[in-house]
Amino acid sequence: MPLQSSARALKKPIRLDDEVRFLRSWIEKPLHMGAVMPSGKLLARTMAQYVDADSDGPVVELGPGTGAITSALIEQGVDQKRLVLVEYNPSFCSLLRDRYPQATVVQGDAYTLRASLKDVLKAPASAVVSGLPLVTKPMMIRLKLIRDAFAALSPGAPFVQFTYSVVPPIPKSLPGVSTEASERIWMNLPPARVWVYRKR
Repeated sequence: MPLQSSARALKKPIRLDDEVRFLRSWIEKPLHMGAVMPSGKLLARTMAQYVDADSDGPVVELGPGTGAITSALIEQGVDQKRLVLVEYNPSFCSLLRDRYPQATVVQGDAYTLRASLKDVLKAPASAVVSGLPLVTKPMMIRLKLIRDAFAALSPGAPFVQFTYSVVPPIPKSLPGVSTEASERIWMNLPPARVWVYRKR
């Protein structure tokens, strides 16, 4: 190995794999984590396909973790500058700022979304994409989250949520809300489904 290359290799900080970061965070605070492992690529791509890459508004991601879904959004064509990443874990916030320097990273609680997004959004969001562990929360907290998300969204824009559960994370029968679901993604571990909610 040339001397320059070996010097560069020595300067590189040792970086833990995303799986190790997730597992460690899950062990420390299991109810704050949506998963033990980062979202699989197929799940992340499925979520990203519901976001209009050509719209102008910001795209808010709740609980991005290490950025699996964030990367899929960028691959889908969403400009990194449009991303507003709301993450509770300070270590993940630092990682996200490093990986996505043009995105806006907000260290905050997505379950108090209005407070977390205060003074951050300059225009209505064109999508809210959530990797939060909604099924671990009481239904009233889930309903408050989707109400706050709709308040931040443009009319008809999607709230995109995945779940490992066989039942929807938010009831399909909400008045004035249309709901659609992807096919079950069996290639993800564990298998997951994407739910999309829009205010009519």
